[in-house]
Amino acid sequence: MEAIKVSTDTLFILLGAIMVLAMHSGFAFLELGTVRRKNQVNALVKILTDFAVSTIVYFFIGYGVAYGVSFMVGADQLAEKSGFEVTKFFFLLTFAAAVPAIISGGIAERAKFNPQLIATIVIVGFIYPFFEGIAWNDRFGIQPWIEAMTGNKFHDFAGSVVVHAVGGWIALGAVILLGPRIGRYTKDGMIAAHPPSSIPFLALGAWILTVGWFGFNVMSAQTIDKISGLVAVNSLMAMSGGIIVALVIGRNDPGFVHNGPLAGLVAVCAGSDVMHPAGALVTGGVAGALFVYMFTLTQNKLKIDDVLGVWPLHGLCGAWGGIACGIFGSKALGGIGGVNMTAQLIGTFLGVVIALIGGFLVYGVLKATLGIRLDREQEFNGSDLSIHKITATPDREANW
Repeated sequence: MEAIKVSTDTLFILLGAIMVLAMHSGFAFLELGTVRRKNQVNALVKILTDFAVSTIVYFFIGYGVAYGVSFMVGADQLAEKSGFEVTKFFFLLTFAAAVPAIISGGIAERAKFNPQLIATIVIVGFIYPFFEGIAWNDRFGIQPWIEAMTGNKFHDFAGSVVVHAVGGWIALGAVILLGPRIGRYTKDGMIAAHPPSSIPFLALGAWILTVGWFGFNVMSAQTIDKISGLVAVNSLMAMSGGIIVALVIGRNDPGFVHNGPLAGLVAVCAGSDVMHPAGALVTGGVAGALFVYMFTLTQNKLKIDDVLGVWPLHGLCGAWGGIACGIFGSKALGGIGGVNMTAQLIGTFLGVVIALIGGFLVYGVLKATLGIRLDREQEFNGSDLSIHKITATPDREANW
């Protein structure tokens, strides 16, 4: 029976890893559909390459930083217990690799390619796993300190803060250091809109992410005996709340509507295992409103050229999710309990601070040394031609 359980757990977490791996194609198509046509190839190549770099770095460095585990042992040891430990690595890798995928959307259309790969190495190798280890493995004594002070540990079941807030706040530093795209904001205060190049591709990306998110959330249980249908229903309710509120507040804008489910799912990750579905619905609805309002404010008032709105979507909605867990996870509001607001505020604040400092540090050093932005001519021509020497839709087809 023990062998069957271990094998079942391995299969369970493997399926989760595959579902979250599929989400990375969602990141790619969401970015492809949002950027202008001259930057579509770059979006696809960047997401795929970032994933490969993340895999290697997380295997050799990042996973050890977070969990104190090294894979530099014999393959016979790695195969023990149906290879559950390496399969768990695969699952958690897909979370780690989501961080550079999130950042990619914010810095689109004007970022250099190779410096971003270097940033991915540092982020996935050190910054992300540092906070991951704190939140999910009680590393560095911080969770025990939070528990001793508040009575509960910081709770983030599936990564509202660990993955999304961290990714979004790192991206904020990168976006600010890069500056806006050429012509986005004029000296006389005018704002030049760059509408999405393909609503169908944007929608496809959103749908792939939404479907894969049920592996992201539900399979964060990691073993079959801890699976909870409540997590699935809460994810569904938060997703629906995000869609409806984004639809209404965004005045039927398809970009807002298709980011609505993502906002709701980002926010519900932390407390999806402890909330009542009604609380999850409110959490998702608030996240949908937060994304629409803050995306508009960021782009039009603050003039921060965050192309896909990754700071509002992941950074702010992720932080809201950490706080919402403390609100709607409480028994007073129908939740299971075992969480409290003070612990959630401390953990969320810590994640934001680590990410913000890390983002400015990594991209600041790269800007001062290698440079992180294409020159004006390269940006005008587009990153597809400037970096990859090909466009997504050639004007002429070669005759062979």
